[in-house]
Amino acid sequence: MVFPAEGETIQIHSYKHDGHIHRIWEETLVLKATERLVIGGNDRTIVTESDGRTWMTREPAICYFHAEHWFNIICMIREDGIYYYCNLSSPFVYDYEALKYIDYDLDIKVFPDMTYSLLDEDEYAEHRKQMGYPDVIDHILKRNVDKLIKWIEQRKGPFAPDFVDIWYDKYLFLNKRRYGV
Repeated sequence: MVFPAEGETIQIHSYKHDGHIHRIWEETLVLKATERLVIGGNDRTIVTESDGRTWMTREPAICYFHAEHWFNIICMIREDGIYYYCNLSSPFVYDYEALKYIDYDLDIKVFPDMTYSLLDEDEYAEHRKQMGYPDVIDHILKRNVDKLIKWIEQRKGPFAPDFVDIWYDKYLFLNKRRYGV
């Protein structure tokens, strides 16, 4: 399997189950990459929506993607703490063009105090009918919602107390080296 190199910038492409592009993040700096895991960082990166609209992210973020888990986690660093946005998605693939995954609508938002909310259940139900998500995908996603909740409650992976600090420091270091500052 191909994977990006540490210090390289990549795009992130999110698709829908029917194969249509959902969203593109223009530039993410690779902090760690293996066949199974990519951790990246970005700040004020341009995001392009499927309809062509663009917007810019507002804060630094550490992004966690795994080739075996059906979710990815965006850790947003804000003045009042770290917010986590967890996308239920296919495991990622990387093909030199971009890191890619299928977004399956369901999301979990985690607040700095580690309380959380499951979001977009109506959107998931609608898209499941529209795009014909098979039962096997539905079962996988529900198991991964449970897995994510356990990770949150156990402070595992990106929810571990030092995770964001460690990777944000590496992001700042690689960014300085990249720009010669």
